[in-house]
Amino acid sequence: MKKRMLTILSVVALIAIMIGGYFIFQQQQAKSSGSKELSYTKEETAILAGGCFWCMEPPFEELKGVKSVISGYTGGDLENPTYNQVSAETTGHREAVLITFDPSVISYKQLLDVYWRQVDPTDPNGQFVDQGESYTTAIFYTDAEQKRIAEQSKKDLAASGIFDQKIVTPLIEAGPFYEAEDYHQDYYLKSEKKYKFYRAASGRDEFINRYWNDQPKLDLPKYTKLTDDQIKAKLTDIQYKVTQEDGTEPAFDNPYHDLKADGIYVDLISGEPLFSSNDKFDSKTGWPSFIRPLEKGNIIEKSDFALGMKRMEVRSRHGNAHLGHVFNDGPEPTGLRYCMNSAALRFIPKEELKKEGYEQYISEFK
Repeated sequence: MKKRMLTILSVVALIAIMIGGYFIFQQQQAKSSGSKELSYTKEETAILAGGCFWCMEPPFEELKGVKSVISGYTGGDLENPTYNQVSAETTGHREAVLITFDPSVISYKQLLDVYWRQVDPTDPNGQFVDQGESYTTAIFYTDAEQKRIAEQSKKDLAASGIFDQKIVTPLIEAGPFYEAEDYHQDYYLKSEKKYKFYRAASGRDEFINRYWNDQPKLDLPKYTKLTDDQIKAKLTDIQYKVTQEDGTEPAFDNPYHDLKADGIYVDLISGEPLFSSNDKFDSKTGWPSFIRPLEKGNIIEKSDFALGMKRMEVRSRHGNAHLGHVFNDGPEPTGLRYCMNSAALRFIPKEELKKEGYEQYISEFK
């Protein structure tokens, strides 16, 4: 019986290795056109390495107070590295995420509490199926205060007794952060099936469940995920058709195409801030149009070939609602036209921002 069990375990392990190897091969064969350095504000940025950056985006992007999560490379010496260069383990860079957050809503310590629950902090060689220096964990602190908080957080984790082995995640002073290629950003949303297959085979979720299922849950503000039945009950027929079935409302026959009041437009389902009236313009198309998002981190842009030509669909990140499309025929300074459906939006006048919980945007209209 023992011999048979060992044989079964060996086969399972071999399959896992083959799957992991397949995805690494697929990643390395993907187009890799280089990265660009991003600037960041120290007090509003957390830089965390936890293995595959595809898996590090979702747990932070669902948190209220997190404005954006960008996958990239940091810690090495090579400027503007490509994915292939980093994965070849010759640059010293790690895969990491740059998290921009609002300290008045969520703290750096709370972000670290989430971070520890996503990684194996005892592995010095990589993370789960992904092994190599570029997949090792690290906390890149941006200033002395972040270093102090990170040191205490690491000590608290070690003292908790959750892990038997030593916590080896290093604390490193943050340096340049290079945004990864576009196909890596929001991979879990853009390539949902491939991401789920990879994640299931990686061993990450099994590890997280083993060590954290019996621990107290973190009490952090998150965007609410509604079921389809709840969405149907909440929306009108046209709102459901637009947001859930990628429909388009009639031009000029919608409430916001000619609205000129000051305020912000939020996602009808999740309430996440999307656009400001300061960026609205009359595109003569009959739909509300904007030159830019109010919070770019709340916007997902996906290729859309539904009409036999390539367009860029715009969806809300947390509500996962179809909003409209973005085109390159807008006015300066962006040259963009975010052509949205009124049926996917809710307008909040500037006078009601505080009452509705959006007081941070009041300064937009002073």
